[in-house]
Amino acid sequence: MSEPSSRVTKTIATMRGVRPTLLPSLLLCDFANLEREVRLLEEAGVECLHLDVMDGNFVPNLSYGMPIVAALRKVTDLMLDVHLMISDPNTYAPQFVDAGADLITFHIEALKQPSALLVELRSQGVAAGLAINPSTEMSLVSPFVGDCDLVLVMSVEAGFGGQAFNPIALSRLSELRKIYGADLLLEVDGGVNETTVGQCTANGADLLVVGSALFRQADYCQAMTRLRREMQN
Repeated sequence: MSEPSSRVTKTIATMRGVRPTLLPSLLLCDFANLEREVRLLEEAGVECLHLDVMDGNFVPNLSYGMPIVAALRKVTDLMLDVHLMISDPNTYAPQFVDAGADLITFHIEALKQPSALLVELRSQGVAAGLAINPSTEMSLVSPFVGDCDLVLVMSVEAGFGGQAFNPIALSRLSELRKIYGADLLLEVDGGVNETTVGQCTANGADLLVVGSALFRQADYCQAMTRLRREMQN
């Protein structure tokens, strides 16, 4: 792995210091009141926001891009974790650095030889990692884990709503933790709720992305309290 910049070192140290932690996925937030949503999440004790970027090509849905990341950077000091579900991370990932991302993951399915981009992102001051879908063989990611600050294990196929949590994510988290130890940050995304969150942390997850389990609740503080309680069980 290349030597990290001081900003990357600080980001990784911060995330290690709060793990395990819940990362709200802003896809379900009220974008008409984005700053208010951020303030409510800050009050609920969130340390990092998860931003799902979808291009309508790599996945069938469209979400948002650099302007939303830049807007969030202006209104909060929370860490911004950007998950690129896009077909051309080489072109667009550096633009998310400029927009204010602190962590960026992109998919091994989109870029089979990711080392150069991982090194580039880290040199620009952003923690960088790879994401992998449940249907993709882990052997595609394994050669590049040494270039990663984090690995994002998907527990649903990227870009498709309404999917059930795939337990293959648990075995993958456990395997990665066993092989690579505590230094590697492990993230899980998809179907994380009060039923599954404890299983994820028990198998090594550090960063747990939550969507409807938080944003479909009337009170974010109460929802976070319930999730944290289950996360520790």
